[in-house]
Amino acid sequence: MKKFGFAALILAFCLNAPAMGAEITVSAAASLSESFTQISQEFTKNTGVKVNLNFASSNNLLRQMEQGAPVDVFASADQETMDSAEKKDLTEASTRRNFALNDLVLITPASGTLAGPEGLSSADVKHIAIGQPESVPAGRYTRDALTSAGTWEALQSKFVFGNSVRQVLSYIQRGEADAGFVYRTDALAGGKEVRIVTAMTGHKPVCYPIAVTKGSADKGTAQKFVDFVLSPRGLEILAHYGFSPVK
Repeated sequence: MKKFGFAALILAFCLNAPAMGAEITVSAAASLSESFTQISQEFTKNTGVKVNLNFASSNNLLRQMEQGAPVDVFASADQETMDSAEKKDLTEASTRRNFALNDLVLITPASGTLAGPEGLSSADVKHIAIGQPESVPAGRYTRDALTSAGTWEALQSKFVFGNSVRQVLSYIQRGEADAGFVYRTDALAGGKEVRIVTAMTGHKPVCYPIAVTKGSADKGTAQKFVDFVLSPRGLEILAHYGFSPVK
């Protein structure tokens, strides 16, 4: 009986443990770069599973999946892109979870003196960096916020578009734009080169969803990664990089 019990224990361990040499690919919004890098490192340390990370704007990641790119887990910076992935049968709807909140903030280079969004119309502000609204969630949040404020059309001639929120951040860091709109977590990652002016309002909540993909060759391991992101340790890492918990 003891031998049988021990054998059953070993069998259960083997069934639950990831296969030797297992690896998954995680496609995540660019604003998750630092947090998901650390989460992936700890996940690998705990499980032995190699995690290949692919960061880009959420819409570009969706396009890659549509074109057949091998992806096991998808994490978007907005609900709209995840909704599209679900409608196109690219994700497992039952695995979808919201895992973090962020803020859209107005930033300037460290030497900037802009006091608030009302100053964007000033002649001193020549270039405003924003994400492409068609492909970058941060750009859509920016468009909604400025539309709510009644300034979207008036500021059109000043916009410099980035293909990801991190490109927008780089414009500010290099002084190529006088102001820009990124997530709070990106501004924090920008360090001393960036100054946060204020958090914006007038847009939908910046809420991040995550899901296992339909095309995953190892859905069990992919789900374990999603579970780790949602675990107390995963949420602790996200908080360290400036994300807020979903209530």
